[in-house]
Amino acid sequence: MSKVLAGRYELLERIGEGGMSVVYKSRDKLLNRFVAIKILKPEFINDNKFIESFRRESQAAASMTHPNIVNIYDVGKEGNIHYIVMELIEGRALSDYIREQGPMAYPKVIAISKQIAAALAFAHQNHIIHRDVKPHNIMMTPNGTAKITDFGIAKAVNAATLVENTDGGIIGSVHYFSPEQARGGYVDEKSDIYSLGIVMYEMLTGNVPFDGDNPVNIALMHINGEMPRPSQVVGGVPPALEHIIMKCTDKYPINRYASADELIEALNNVDYARSVAGESALMGGVAAETSPYDGPIAETGYEDGEDPDEDEPGKDAKKKKGKKTGIIIAIIVAALVAGGLAAAFALGLFGGKEIEAPDFTGMTIEEAEAAAEENDLKIKEGKPVIDEEMEAGKIVKQTPEPGETIKTKTTVTVYASAGPGDGSVPDVVGMNEESARATIEEAGFKANVSSQASEESSGTIIDQDPAAGKKIEKGSTVNLVASDGSLAMVNMPYVLGKTLNEAKDELKENNLKLGDVDYEYSETYSEGEVIWQQYDSGSRLDKNTSVKLTVSKGPEPTTTVAPTTVAPTTQVPTEPPEEEPED
Repeated sequence: MSKVLAGRYELLERIGEGGMSVVYKSRDKLLNRFVAIKILKPEFINDNKFIESFRRESQAAASMTHPNIVNIYDVGKEGNIHYIVMELIEGRALSDYIREQGPMAYPKVIAISKQIAAALAFAHQNHIIHRDVKPHNIMMTPNGTAKITDFGIAKAVNAATLVENTDGGIIGSVHYFSPEQARGGYVDEKSDIYSLGIVMYEMLTGNVPFDGDNPVNIALMHINGEMPRPSQVVGGVPPALEHIIMKCTDKYPINRYASADELIEALNNVDYARSVAGESALMGGVAAETSPYDGPIAETGYEDGEDPDEDEPGKDAKKKKGKKTGIIIAIIVAALVAGGLAAAFALGLFGGKEIEAPDFTGMTIEEAEAAAEENDLKIKEGKPVIDEEMEAGKIVKQTPEPGETIKTKTTVTVYASAGPGDGSVPDVVGMNEESARATIEEAGFKANVSSQASEESSGTIIDQDPAAGKKIEKGSTVNLVASDGSLAMVNMPYVLGKTLNEAKDELKENNLKLGDVDYEYSETYSEGEVIWQQYDSGSRLDKNTSVKLTVSKGPEPTTTVAPTTVAPTTQVPTEPPEEEPED
């Protein structure tokens, strides 16, 4: 593809497609950097309302600069082509991570969720509501940074998308949008918080909470269905984190977090409790027994200062006692979070006896369970891991780690070896990206390609992990690093006015090749001189790029018409001569 937009953005390859747009990896020739360009599909170019929304909202998003928001550099139109120039993220969508890895460990879920919430908080401060928060719109960089894209821009239109009203205003993807979006009601910051809660649920469990045969059924589940608890699907979910998800996804906006900043504070509290009291305390019975969330609506529904019991003196005493107990428990929980759980556990108020975690490494699961029982502990088996040294079936690692101070009754998660794997990683360093992908996939693995500055030609694989020959499980991901060619690029020289041989030599000196040569007449350049070059002088090109030239044939010859001589002719009378009279 050689299309150039606005004389500046060179479209290189298609890297994604949605319901209304196509995304291309492109090069900004002016600033010499790679960007992503989203182009509106031709079938929507006559929808004036959408185009206006596309322009207005993209410009609003372009005004935001935040480390967790994909930067928008430019918005424009060329002919019938409407496009947005964005930051190119060398990574994958969060949806790909969830699909490949399944349920994530809760610390990772918290870390990603805080980044997404930070981006939403910044957007909300700028009076921008995303309205389509979902894993597909969250990009993950190789270093683990989450970046939100598509702030109300070109939302996917497909079987899993509903519209707000008869005017066709897109309001989000059906698996992730809020009950008020499903009803076509008022949408605000809390609608984004609901969608983020659904994303958090999916990261923890590997699945969305509501699914069905058609989008209408799914929408009705968001409106009327009971939100399932993550702990009902997978184990190891801290009750405090589950409470956060349930609060985010409350059917009633008033019962959700008031802002994304408030959500971040709640997530920070979970992290703080984990760092102070340890993971075993966070996962223990205290948080589960005292979690203030008990059902889909956490709030009482009464205004401040109201107490229904005061107006009904005949209430049963047990109910009053239960209410007081609940208030006391809530106060204890708040105090523990604010002051740190460590103090309570140090005083021995909760949990069992403190011991050092035994070392289960090298044991079988059965041996570990027997040893755990002797220490009044429980064993939970984690996902097997590939290990070339440890015999298959024997424990490679554990959480908490050996020697760490824990309480009796604690559950220790152990990970057994799956052996050295059943596949050998092929060597693809030096191949181009397309060949490397094919080689990795033919060997039974998945390829994840990122780019890096290098002197190698663009697209050449310069590194891989795991290394060639490594034994890993079939279906595992092999990370490949491809050269972006930025250090291998050269400048296009100015060859106009030079002879063809001179131009060829200069191209060679600059590590470029002579491409096709055309010939045209020219009044400006003498015969044999270059009158046109494919790339402007100073353009950055990959080494060994072929350059087309046009050479002068000299001035176009003029055609002269020789004068013609007309031979004299005998006059032919037009009328017969008169006959002479006879004598």
